Amino acid sequence: KSDSDTYSCDIGDAQSRAKLTVQETPVLFKQELQNEEAKEGKQVRLTCELSKPGTPVKWMKGDTVLCASEKYELKQHGTVAELIIRDVKSVDA
Repeated sequence: KSDSDTYSCDIGDAQSRAKLTVQETPVLFKQELQNEEAKEGKQVRLTCELSKPGTPVKWMKGDTVLCASEKYELKQHGTVAELIIRDVKSVDA
C-alpha cells in the first residue's frame, strides 16, 4: 500500500506520469482459534494463524479487551498470534 503514489519518467523536454494504486489484500484466518479445556491452575495457549504477517491483533474475553499482564501473555510471531492464560480459574471460561 505504501508504494501507492504518482510515478514519472523524465527525459528532459518531456515527462510521462502514471498513478499507481495498490489495493491491500484482506487479512484472513489461515487457522482459527480452537476450543480448549483445562484444569484449574494450569496454563492455556490459544493460537490462530493469519494470512498476513505483522497484522495487529486484539485479544478479547467477551467484550473486554485483554492486555498483557501476569495473567495474560500476548505473542505474535509473523503470521501466528498467541494468547497464553496463566493459572486458569473457572471465571476464565
